[in-house]
Amino acid sequence: MPEIRVHNTLTRRRERLEPLEPGHVRMYVCGMTVYDLCHLGHARVLVVFDTFVRYLR
Repeated sequence: MPEIRVHNTLTRRRERLEPLEPGHVRMYVCGMTVYDLCHLGHARVLVVFDTFVRYLR
């Protein structure tokens, strides 16, 4: 698998993704915060993380 780089919000830099357990990535997605009418932007969170999980598999 090619090297994956992600944005670290703590350091504000792109860093190499290094799982704590080799070959096993864990993710938590809290989902969307819906406070008004539903729109396409709410689906973005689900689509982005679903696509990333499918890529890793």
